[in-house]
Amino acid sequence: MFSKKTYINRRAELKKLVKSGVIILFGNNESAVNSPANNYSPFRQDSSFLYYFGQQRDGLVGVIDIDENKEMLIGDDIDIEDIVWFGGVDTVRELGEQVGVANSAPMAELKSICDKAQKAQRKIHFLPPYRSDIKIQISDLLGIHPNKQKEAASLELIHAIVKMRSTKTAEEIEELERAAVIGYKMHTTAMRLTKPGLTEKFVAGNVDGVANSYGAMVSFPTIFSQHGEIMHGNPSMAELQAGRLVLCDCGGETLNHYCSDNTRTFPVNGKFTQRQLDIYNVVVECHDAALQLAKPGMKYADVHFAVCRIIFDRMKELGLAKGNTDAAVTAGAHAMFLPHGLGHMMGMDVHDMEALGQIYVGFDEETRPNLEQFGTNALRMGRRLQEGFVVTDEPGIYFIPALIDEWREKKHCAEFLNFDKLETYKDFGGIRIEDDLLITKDGCRFIGKELIPYHPKDIEAFMNA
Repeated sequence: MFSKKTYINRRAELKKLVKSGVIILFGNNESAVNSPANNYSPFRQDSSFLYYFGQQRDGLVGVIDIDENKEMLIGDDIDIEDIVWFGGVDTVRELGEQVGVANSAPMAELKSICDKAQKAQRKIHFLPPYRSDIKIQISDLLGIHPNKQKEAASLELIHAIVKMRSTKTAEEIEELERAAVIGYKMHTTAMRLTKPGLTEKFVAGNVDGVANSYGAMVSFPTIFSQHGEIMHGNPSMAELQAGRLVLCDCGGETLNHYCSDNTRTFPVNGKFTQRQLDIYNVVVECHDAALQLAKPGMKYADVHFAVCRIIFDRMKELGLAKGNTDAAVTAGAHAMFLPHGLGHMMGMDVHDMEALGQIYVGFDEETRPNLEQFGTNALRMGRRLQEGFVVTDEPGIYFIPALIDEWREKKHCAEFLNFDKLETYKDFGGIRIEDDLLITKDGCRFIGKELIPYHPKDIEAFMNA
């Protein structure tokens, strides 16, 4: 938890931005695995609730009455039965005082607060819910059917939170640096362990254990797979094979739930083949180009398409593509190799604020998403960068057999792609390199004092040390 003053100041700024009405920020409840008494562990609080109210206990709701300038933490105190099993915790009143909230009340009081506000025809601001139990609670409190709650959520509140959470303060950057330390330990553990004969599950399990031992949890389910062409490939019981590449995409969360998100791709036996290097070095070039291009005032969509042009130019040199590069990128031919966006916002959520709606987080009135073109429709971040933003830089090149087959059959972008040559890469897999960028006053820098090895010679030296 940050200082009491941090949360007081955040709520004060939120009130200025939203201007009027009653803000209700729902914390998360425990989530059952396979029975009511067996819950997922560790408990993960809602990020926006954490940002303004700081407390990680389940079953809490924060209320901010802007017009009456009154803040309240709502929740029921833990009873003796739970204390016996899980130990004592602070009262709701004490939890509120720790973050500068003077008022508290039991959960039953929330209905009265909502009824009073509705009777006075005052605006009640809430965020789009993503958990079914909170949807039911909103339905009970406000009479809005769960199917209508996303549309009924407050745009004023969404825009205010996106504005505040997008720009990271100095203390948040320090927390992200701590997350980067965990991420470094996770990735270097994977590189040290990886060798032929071990299973993907074994290595991934050890990687997850690093996150659990140094922080709160993994920031997302670890991706560790020899099938790097699958964007979110879960680790399987497949044995690691010499001569193949393995893709590791993982990150950790600090105890305050700030995230790291890195990807590395490396040879199972610690030595790249020339064929692998031909593709790998293109991804390195794209990764480093983004570091040079990203700066305040630059649209991240423009950085993305600059990377797409580099990829297509290099694929032409390797005989996999052909034709005019600008025309090919306009037509979306680059998505044969890069079917996702260059990156996304990052902070307390690994895809920061994704639950609020990507169109509000990664785009704005000036920069709109293209939802029609394959590949481009997966661009999560397109808006102009500002000092204090944290975004991922994650170019990749993938050879997806099903995509090659489909485009060949439909003759999609046939004037820009050499399908006969692409056929010979169906067994290649995929490569992605990802790091987290902090946008600075006149450019950007990587988050993390120790950079996870990504240049081929550095990876080989590390794995064979």
